[in-house]
Amino acid sequence: MAMDSDDLTEKLHSLETAQAAQAATTAGMEATNAATTAGLQATQAAAQAGTWAVMVASSASLIAGIFLGIAIAKSKG
Repeated sequence: MAMDSDDLTEKLHSLETAQAAQAATTAGMEATNAATTAGLQATQAAAQAGTWAVMVASSASLIAGIFLGIAIAKSKG
């Protein structure tokens, strides 16, 4: 069963096309994975920054409330 040159060239071209498609798929997968990881890290950083902002604001409000309570108590007594 001998193959002529045209059949062999066509099969080689098909293999090259399949390999190129596989390489493109792998590159797309890696890019998607990198973007997902970056998005998750950004979300985590934003959540942590938000938590710290709430804690700082709450602490400042608590301290201001304490001094305001002391001032009101002194003014009534």
